Amino acid sequence: MKFPLLQKFKLKPGKTAISLPICAIALAAVSFTACNSGAKTGSTSDTTKGTATTDTSSAKTLTPKGSKPAWAPNIKPEMAVVIEKLTSYGDKPIETLTAVQARKNHTPTDAVMAVMKENNIPMPAPKVDTVGKEIPVAGGNIHIRIYTPKEGKAPFPVIVYYHGGGFVIANIDVYNASAQAMAEQVGAIVVSVAYRLAPEHKFPTAHDDAYAAYAWTVKNAASIKGDPKKIAVLGESAGGNLAVATAIKARDNGIMLPTHIVSVYPIAQSDTKTDSYMKQANDKPLNKPMMIWFTTNYTRTPADAKDPRLSLVDANLKGLPPTTIITDEYDPLHDDGTKLADKLKSAGVNVTSRNYDGVTHEFFGMATVVPQAKEAQAFAAGELKKAFGM
Repeated sequence: MKFPLLQKFKLKPGKTAISLPICAIALAAVSFTACNSGAKTGSTSDTTKGTATTDTSSAKTLTPKGSKPAWAPNIKPEMAVVIEKLTSYGDKPIETLTAVQARKNHTPTDAVMAVMKENNIPMPAPKVDTVGKEIPVAGGNIHIRIYTPKEGKAPFPVIVYYHGGGFVIANIDVYNASAQAMAEQVGAIVVSVAYRLAPEHKFPTAHDDAYAAYAWTVKNAASIKGDPKKIAVLGESAGGNLAVATAIKARDNGIMLPTHIVSVYPIAQSDTKTDSYMKQANDKPLNKPMMIWFTTNYTRTPADAKDPRLSLVDANLKGLPPTTIITDEYDPLHDDGTKLADKLKSAGVNVTSRNYDGVTHEFFGMATVVPQAKEAQAFAAGELKKAFGM
C-alpha cells in the first residue's frame, strides 16, 4: 500500500478518475490536488501540468510544534511536521469508517501541501506534460495518466506506476508527486494506473487491472513515445505489491519481463504479528488496525490474504528481473519489505534494498518537505537509470 495516501474524494463504482479543483497553494499549473474543497466525479484533468516534488533546494528547515510521538522517538523534524499537520485535521480513524467515508479523509498529500503553504515553500515548475487515456480491461475500462518529459529525445524508457491505498482508498491524483518525480528524475515516460478499488471491486481485481495496464504498455509503448524494450514497474504500498505481482504474472504468461522492479514499502505477506507490526502498531499515517481493515475490504475470504499474489513471500519468485526494495523505519510494513527482499535473494534475484530512518509510511512522495524522500527518490531513479542503461 503507501499507506494509502487517503483518497480525499468519493469514487462511484466503476469510476477510477476524478476531476479536481486547483489548490491555491499549488500555483496555476497543477495536475493534482487533494484540497478540502468539494470535487465532482468525472474524468481526471490529466492534460494540466503536474506539480513537481523533485527540487527541494528552496525548502526550509521545519520544526515541529510538539514533542516526538511515543511510537517514533527518532522521527525526523520535517516528517514530524507533516504528521502533526495530518493529525490536526481530526479525521476519524479509517478502520472505523466505510470505504466511502474513508476516501473523504485528509491525506498525507493534503498535509504536505498545507505545510508548504504555511512555510512559503514554492512548488517547483513541472518538467513533464500529462495526458489521460482509457484502456480496456476485463469488465470495462480503467484510466491511466501518461507523464512525458518535456526535454529529451524519444523513444523514452517507460515506468508503469501503481499507487498505494491498501487497494481501497487513494488514487493517481493523491500519488501524483511520486509518479511525476520518477518521470522527471529518470527522464522516462510514466504510465500511472488507476486500478479499480475495493470493496466495490474485490480481489483480484486490482491485480488483474495492474497486469492489464502493464500488458497494454508493452504492446503500445511505441505509440506513447516509449521504448518497448525498456519498461519497468514501480509501486508504493499496495502498489509495491502490484509491481511485483505484475512481474510474476508477466513471467508466467510468457510476455516481456519488466526491465526492473521498484517496490516501495510493499504489502508482501499476511502475518500481522511481525516485529514491525507489533512495534509500530500505532503509527501514523499507517497502523495495524488500518492494515487489517484494508485486507478485510479487499479480500473475498480469509484465504485470499494468503494467496501468493498478496502474500508475495509465498510466491515463486525465481526468474524475476533485478529489484529495488525501499523501506522506512516507522511503518508496520517495514518487515514486509525486508522479508520480500530476503525471499527474492533466496530465489536468485538481484536485489538492492535501502531503509530510511526517522520517516514513516508514505514518505516517498514528500520530497518538497522531507529530505529523506528526496534521497529515496534519487536512489530509485538511479537504480532505474542503471537498469535502462542510461
